[in-house]
Amino acid sequence: MPRAKQRKSALTDLGIPLTLAPMEALLVAELPKEPGWQFEPKWDGFRCLAFRAKGEVEIKAKSGKSLSRFFPEVLGNLRAPSTQQFVLDGELVVSVGGNLSFDALQMRLHPAESRIRRLARETPAIFVAFDCLLRKSRQPLLERSFEERRAALEAFFARDYQGISLTSFTRDQRKAKTWLARRQLALDGVIAKRLDLPYRPGKRVMLKVKCLRTADCVVGGFRYASSDRLVGSLLLGLYDDAGLLHHVGFTSAISAKDKPALTARLEKLIAAPGFTGDVPGAPSRWSTERSAAWQPLKPKLVVEVRYDHVNGDRFRHGTRLVRWRPDKSPRQCTFEQLSTPSAAPASV
Repeated sequence: MPRAKQRKSALTDLGIPLTLAPMEALLVAELPKEPGWQFEPKWDGFRCLAFRAKGEVEIKAKSGKSLSRFFPEVLGNLRAPSTQQFVLDGELVVSVGGNLSFDALQMRLHPAESRIRRLARETPAIFVAFDCLLRKSRQPLLERSFEERRAALEAFFARDYQGISLTSFTRDQRKAKTWLARRQLALDGVIAKRLDLPYRPGKRVMLKVKCLRTADCVVGGFRYASSDRLVGSLLLGLYDDAGLLHHVGFTSAISAKDKPALTARLEKLIAAPGFTGDVPGAPSRWSTERSAAWQPLKPKLVVEVRYDHVNGDRFRHGTRLVRWRPDKSPRQCTFEQLSTPSAAPASV
């Protein structure tokens, strides 16, 4: 018997390939001052492209992998607009308790469909759109200026859609700087886009300035470096309302010239237990036996560190040491420092 022909997906005939790499941003220290730029919030979520061709929809991560099975509620929301064909660039975010939760997003990447369905009901994801790459089949907007693409995106949002949000913007650099200064948990930074910029897939032609926050932390322990008997990293802690000191992260940004004196200072303070709440876990599989061990300290030292993200009650990445705080009491180093206002410059 002849084989039945496999139905061709309408998504492959849109005029923009499903393998398209999103345009990227270059990290810079300051927002551009000259005219001709648009500033937008940088959301802390999963960057992706959303494709629709009639009843077919697909969500592609920046890596090129499909996210569709992990966000069934988003697929349903993308089928709602009257526009039958589109390709949108945006971010998947999840709001928990008024704040964006990267942890809640990561929990979706799970093999069990039953868990995914439950989380889709309990903590539904929102697609925040910030660029329009196509609104009519075989008529891509990649070579159009960003100003024209933004107009096409706003036309798409002529009415409200559940679970799909249009990101806000400003062309006033002073206002964009206030977004950074407010230290909002919902905001990962600010993206700057030239109004005359065509869409350049995979190229770092936008600019981004990240929100960097600081916190005063107790040094509850340290690890020796793997290569010698000098300090390799400081283990950071914060106190909860019950007075327990919890491990929240580390900093290894210690200059080589400071390490001998600092090691001697730390070794004089070695005493158990160090942390009285959550304790440091094992380092990565690349760590040696020596670096896997950590030394508990009396809670006497306070450092100010700079961080970018918080996952739950921990710094997501390593922090940068700003300065020592001999003027600060360790008991003043509490989780309240991480509880900044959740208001955002755009509603999600």
